[in-house]
Amino acid sequence: MIRLPDENGALRTYRPRAEPADAVLGPPAAARPPSSRTVFAAAHVVADRFRANAEGTGGETGGRSAALDWDATLAFRRHLWSYGLCVAEAMDTAQRGMGLDWRAAAELIERSAAEARAVGGRIACGVGTDQLPPGTHDLTAVRGAYEEQAELVEKCGAQPVLMASRALAATARGPGDYLDVYGHLLRQTARPVVLHWLGSMFDPALEGYWGSSDLDTATETFLRIIEEHPGKVDGVKVSLLDAEREVVLRRRLPEGVRCYTGDDFNYPGLVAGDELGHSDALLGVFDPLAPLAADAVRRLDTGDTEGFRAVLDPTVALSRHLFRAPTRFYKTGVVLLAWLAGHQDHFVMAGGMQSARSLPHLARAYELADGLGLFPDPGLAEGRMRRLLEVQGVEA
Repeated sequence: MIRLPDENGALRTYRPRAEPADAVLGPPAAARPPSSRTVFAAAHVVADRFRANAEGTGGETGGRSAALDWDATLAFRRHLWSYGLCVAEAMDTAQRGMGLDWRAAAELIERSAAEARAVGGRIACGVGTDQLPPGTHDLTAVRGAYEEQAELVEKCGAQPVLMASRALAATARGPGDYLDVYGHLLRQTARPVVLHWLGSMFDPALEGYWGSSDLDTATETFLRIIEEHPGKVDGVKVSLLDAEREVVLRRRLPEGVRCYTGDDFNYPGLVAGDELGHSDALLGVFDPLAPLAADAVRRLDTGDTEGFRAVLDPTVALSRHLFRAPTRFYKTGVVLLAWLAGHQDHFVMAGGMQSARSLPHLARAYELADGLGLFPDPGLAEGRMRRLLEVQGVEA
């Protein structure tokens, strides 16, 4: 038994699971990628706890770059590939712009892409403009920053994900500037890219992206960029936490352009799809859910939609908890679960982000994850949770 704090200041008694769920005892015997859906897990990074980690920089230019534990960081990517999942690298889940600056992200991309080649895993990497200082810039500087990062990603043999840019959001005067910048980039890319629409709930600095705070107007600009550059866009990654809007957008995409859901609230229904189509996935929550996600999607491979939903629907409560407002702090819960699961030996994050969530929030994340059987060694997870509670003055 363990006593866990709640948000009312009380302690409740919880009985941890004795054994992990059958689905997470180990990787599938054949770690082939699912055939019915393309599934990316956006991966977190493991900080080097013995070195200063960009405290106070917010991951932006200036200050000290994040120091990473490369062995643990790359081992976690091998863990994801072992289940047949694809890895989305150097994106929001990796604390991009919230502890991880471009210098650290560039090294992460190079190392992870090399690891992908070694194990035969698929990888896509975030391309942004975060080498620029905060504030407004001329469009030439924004394009140049994107080009620098895209060149590195393509040189490494990875697929580019054109991420939403804080610099472009601050600089653009309207939809025309987005058409200009993205059109310029898409004309140069050597392979089809993923376009990422990250909502302001994930990053308030991206309010009004695509030139309008009205999402219907923004959608028209987004679709125009795709339609004007046929063959250049593999898919779109939509992180708006609005399932109905995603379905409408998905149905309007040109043939051959995938919709990678980034909706960490509604992913089971969006990936299962309907008679008119489905979403693929590029999800931060698939970092902690990798074993269950892989098991679920393989059920879709055999046409077992009910089995897929039976595995994945129960995970939504955990995901909604991790991604509750302020949504951008979801990484703290993701890293907590990686520590509790034994994927890393500490709970320290770049930029000190381990303090971004309250102790009751973390305790509830532990409880929900344990209930799903996500911990390969429930005893280890319980012991680590007790240590975290005791450090903060709770006699568990």
